[in-house]
Amino acid sequence: MKIIQLALATLLVLSVPAFAQHNQGGQPHPSGGGQSNPSGGGGQFHPSGSGGHQAIPSHGPSPFNGTPHAAEPNRNYNNQAGRPNVPHVDHSKSIFGGHNTWVGHDTGRGDANYHLDHPFEHGRFPGAYGRDHVWHLGGGGPGRFWFNGWYWNVAAFDAAFCDGWLWDTDDIVIYPDPDHDGWYLAYNTRLGTYVHVQYMGM
Repeated sequence: MKIIQLALATLLVLSVPAFAQHNQGGQPHPSGGGQSNPSGGGGQFHPSGSGGHQAIPSHGPSPFNGTPHAAEPNRNYNNQAGRPNVPHVDHSKSIFGGHNTWVGHDTGRGDANYHLDHPFEHGRFPGAYGRDHVWHLGGGGPGRFWFNGWYWNVAAFDAAFCDGWLWDTDDIVIYPDPDHDGWYLAYNTRLGTYVHVQYMGM
C-alpha cells in the first residue's frame, strides 16, 4: 500500500509543474504566439488578437460594385455617432453575426487618387497579410514607414487620415486592395482606421 501511495505522490509532484507551464496565466497560448515572421527578416510578428485594441477585420473589402462616391477632401466618413471621421472599419453586429464594413472604400476602380502608372513597381508584398498577421511599425511617417525591413508609403490623398498614427508603436494589418492596382490597405489595430499604402521594397 505504501508503494502505491509513494507512486501517486511522485506522479502528483511531477504533474503540477507541467500543468502550471501549460496553463501559465490562466489562458491558452495562441497558436504560433510570439513567432517571427514566417517569411524571414527577424521582424516582430503577432498572431491575431495579440497587441491589438480594436477588432481585426476577418478579411479586406470586397471589390466595389455600384455607383462610386466622389473622393472629396472634406468628405464625412462618420457613418454613425461615435465613429471616426476618417476611413475606418465598422464592426457592427446584427442578429446574423458580426459584419465588417470598410467605410470609405467606395470610390470605385476609376478613382484618380489611387491611379499608378506602374502598379507594383517595387514588386508585390512578400510578407503575410490578413487578420492572422499583425505587424509592429518600426518608424517613419506617411511618406515612408517600415516594419520588418519592408518599406511603404501612404497614398498622398490619405495622408491626413493617418494623422493620429504612432509610427514607431502602432500595430497594423495589411490587406490587398481589390479595386486599386498597386495598393494595399493598412489597418491600424489601435484606432480601427485604415489608409491606402504602396509597397516600396526592402
